[in-house]
Amino acid sequence: KATVSVLNWTSRCLTPPPHISKMVQQQVMVLQNNTKREHGRKAQLNNISAGKSVADLIRTTLGPRSMMKMILDPMGGTQITNDGNAILREIDVVHPAAKHMIELSRAQDEECGDGTTSVIILGGEMLAMCQPFLEVHNTHPIKIVGGYMKALDDAVKFMAELALPVDVNNDEEMFGIVNSCLGTKFVGRYGDMATKLAVQAVRTVQRADQVSGVYEVDFKRYAKVEKIPGGHMEECKVLDGVMFNKDITHPKMRRNIKNPRVLLLDCPLEYKKAESMLNVEITDDQDWEKLMEMEEKWIQDVCESIIRVKPDVVITEKGISDLAQHYLVKAGITAFRRLRKTDNNRVARATGATIIHRPEEIKDSDVGTQAGLLTVQKIGDEYFTFIVECQDPKACTILLRGASKDTLNEIERNLLDAMNVARNIFFCPKVCYGGGSIEMAVSQKLMEQSKSIRTVQQKTYQAVAQALEVIPRTLIQNCGGAVIKLLTELRSKHATGAHTMGVDGEEGKLVDMKEYGIMEPLMVKQQTLKTAVEAACVLIRIDDIVSGVSVGEGGPRQGGNKDEDDME
Repeated sequence: KATVSVLNWTSRCLTPPPHISKMVQQQVMVLQNNTKREHGRKAQLNNISAGKSVADLIRTTLGPRSMMKMILDPMGGTQITNDGNAILREIDVVHPAAKHMIELSRAQDEECGDGTTSVIILGGEMLAMCQPFLEVHNTHPIKIVGGYMKALDDAVKFMAELALPVDVNNDEEMFGIVNSCLGTKFVGRYGDMATKLAVQAVRTVQRADQVSGVYEVDFKRYAKVEKIPGGHMEECKVLDGVMFNKDITHPKMRRNIKNPRVLLLDCPLEYKKAESMLNVEITDDQDWEKLMEMEEKWIQDVCESIIRVKPDVVITEKGISDLAQHYLVKAGITAFRRLRKTDNNRVARATGATIIHRPEEIKDSDVGTQAGLLTVQKIGDEYFTFIVECQDPKACTILLRGASKDTLNEIERNLLDAMNVARNIFFCPKVCYGGGSIEMAVSQKLMEQSKSIRTVQQKTYQAVAQALEVIPRTLIQNCGGAVIKLLTELRSKHATGAHTMGVDGEEGKLVDMKEYGIMEPLMVKQQTLKTAVEAACVLIRIDDIVSGVSVGEGGPRQGGNKDEDDME
């Protein structure tokens, strides 16, 4: 009846009755007209497609037979690499879900330093496994997330059960683990050279707390990579000390000193200048001479404070005046000026010296005596100072030589990944077999565990197990193997209890990783799985994407405070 009455008064263009006018409500505009909005299944499926696209972009860079990518930056420079994080951080993407996927690689690199490609591939596969549940089965996202998180907890537990302990003091075991990381990198073709560099550098900078036994491995601060184009790859080495790109300040200073006494300063050895503009009016010549004498006297007093502790080398982060150089040369002291703060900290740690702020407070105990040799050498067109043969140095410099800057940059990236792997072993001395064997073993255990689940989460739980197979499948694809045949064979071997079987990424065949010697840190594998699953759960729970214009283009946002928008 209500419908008939509405048609009657509408057709006759009459005023609607009061009970009908309450039913006809005016449309409320909440968002601006130019605001784009995606919600419901469309938003979820678009997020899944964006995540899969990012994964497909770097899928071919996994494994020892991986391809490399050339990235062109807006300034015309090029970057050639197969490191997942290095590729994705240079790519400009628009879709917010794709940006979120790229953040996974950065987070993995900061946390573990390795597995940046695996986490993107695994995250993309986790999203791909969600698509049938949303499109075909119309499963609620919360149900999918519940199954994924339950599978994640069990997978982490299964990985810990399959892990093996490792002795961090055994060089052979450490070399094998780090070599597994570098086998998929550009520098892997140079044999064990980079492996030995990484392990030696980490052993140099690592310090163990005497009480708790906790390791401190801060190689980003105390292990500097110095890249010098030219020479041969065989000339790369880890110095038992430090080096920096500086020459002596006076030609008569010594360039080779054995067992030097090193004094470090972060104050200038020149007369202090006023922080603001200063005008001095002098009406008498004697006043001018007195002013100059005061400056010279101040510099002389500072130099006498330094000479009193009899150092052989003085290094300062600030400048050294000509007069100060004169006094230091007369005392037989070699000086270096304007050294970086980071380099000065490394020198202090390697030589046992203390960085001094006020020259008049120098004590004999502040002088570093742990260095065995100081020498200044010319490499190419530049001078480099070496402070080597240090007694138990806790800082080092990794000297890299190569044909070009692109080669050196790629070697540096690979070396940093290897050092991160070695550091992870010190923090968590457990490893698992690589080559896709640990993923396949966990997948098999999850499939068996899923039989005990009687709820709707069983299918989503199994989806995680199926997604883990993407790692061995990608390894087979990248080396040109028969994917279906080898993957089926690998699945059958793991079903019979052969949990150490994996994929040989070089030849494209199945091998026993226990005999092949491919091992990876447990910490990296667990973090990769956690990051991939949790990121997939976040993206499929997004059911609304609202994008509007910026403040500069369309004025302040509707309903917002203009002052707050201006502040933003």
